[in-house]
Amino acid sequence: MALDPNDSPGFLLWHVTLRWQREITAALAPLDLTHVQFVLLATTWWLNAHGEPPNQLGVATQAGTDVKMTSQVLRKLEAKALIQREVDAADTRVKRLRVTERGAELAQEAIAVVEATDAAFFRSLPDPGALLAMLRPLADG
Repeated sequence: MALDPNDSPGFLLWHVTLRWQREITAALAPLDLTHVQFVLLATTWWLNAHGEPPNQLGVATQAGTDVKMTSQVLRKLEAKALIQREVDAADTRVKRLRVTERGAELAQEAIAVVEATDAAFFRSLPDPGALLAMLRPLADG
C-alpha cells in the first residue's frame, strides 16, 4: 500500500524547503543577491571575522557547497566588488578571499534580512528550538 505523500517526511521536507527558498529568494532580490551568492558572501564574511581569510575550498566546505559552483559564484561576487582574491604569501597557487567594505556591509544587511525572513517563516512553530534540535543531527550526517 502506497504511503500518502502527506505522511512522508521527505516529501514534506521537500515542499517546506521549496517554500522557504522562495521566501528567501524574494527577500534577497532587493539586495541584488541570489540565495547562493548570499550564502557564500555571508560565509566568507563570517570566516574573515573569525580568523584568516579563507581560500575557495574553505568557503565551500563551510557553506556545504560544490567547489566548482563555489568558484563560479565567487567570481560573480568579485565582479560585483563584494569580495577580493589575494595571492597567499605562503603559497602563490592559493588565493585568499577577503570581503570588501561594501561586501561586509551588504553581508550584514542580508543576514538581517534572512534572519527576519526565517523568523517570519518559522513563527507558527510552537517551539523553533525543537526544530533546530531535530535538524542538527540530520545536517551533520
